[in-house]
Amino acid sequence: MPLPTGTTRPISLLLSTALAAATLTGCTLLELARDCEGTEDRVKETAALDILDSRPAGATVARGFEKVDAGCWADSGDVTVYANRTYAFPGTQAEVAAYYRTAAVRDGWNPDPEALSDDLCFVKEKMSLQIVFLTAEGLAEGGHGSRPDLTTGAGYSINIDSFVNSGVEAGC
Repeated sequence: MPLPTGTTRPISLLLSTALAAATLTGCTLLELARDCEGTEDRVKETAALDILDSRPAGATVARGFEKVDAGCWADSGDVTVYANRTYAFPGTQAEVAAYYRTAAVRDGWNPDPEALSDDLCFVKEKMSLQIVFLTAEGLAEGGHGSRPDLTTGAGYSINIDSFVNSGVEAGC
């Protein structure tokens, strides 16, 4: 029994649109199949890394950031597991930098050879670790509003990216 013309036309239009979108964005069916499925254990492992809980004396977990933010994202076939932790520190950025230059190396991280000398960027296996100092502008863009507790002293976040695809090199 043939489908009524009124039903096949919308289906044909939908399939044509999907094919055109995939062609224009450079997505292939293989790339569309790559996603975060099956990365749950890796997300848990990344979120449990000791360096996320390591902090200089006086640093506190920032209000609203009590839990490690962890998950997975996929873009153009690249799959990355991430974990972030945010701290408020009453001291200086230089004190935070000195602390993590020691703590990261002690935890098995190596300075990223491709990073600038003043960047706080480290690599370990297929992971990258970056310490990022927070600004009022960056917090506002991220939807966190005005946060004097994070913009006075040295508010910062610890960001870890763990690359799932074997072709992606760790780096910042």
